[in-house]
Amino acid sequence: MHAISSSLLLSTALLCGAGAWAQTTPSAADLAKASGCYSCHANGEKIVGPAFASIAEKYASDKDAAASLAQSIQNGSKGKWGRIAMPPHASLSSAELKTLASWVMTVK
Repeated sequence: MHAISSSLLLSTALLCGAGAWAQTTPSAADLAKASGCYSCHANGEKIVGPAFASIAEKYASDKDAAASLAQSIQNGSKGKWGRIAMPPHASLSSAELKTLASWVMTVK
């Protein structure tokens, strides 16, 4: 009986913990805001850099686009969209880079 109660308690704690984690994990758009992406980009219009929707459209047929975008976000880029270079965002984790790049590819 004690083993069953312990298992139930552990399962409940894990589920509650997972729910709390999901509630505190930012969305990709929130991550983009927190990372300064919206200082130069917008979803539907060019600011300093291209609109996220334009990026998604340009690379829509590229199956490796998310990986390529993640590298551009991490290392910066220049010449892809004009003369103004995008600064690197080297402090972002690989998971954050993947999240942002995948999200950009969904913006319409």
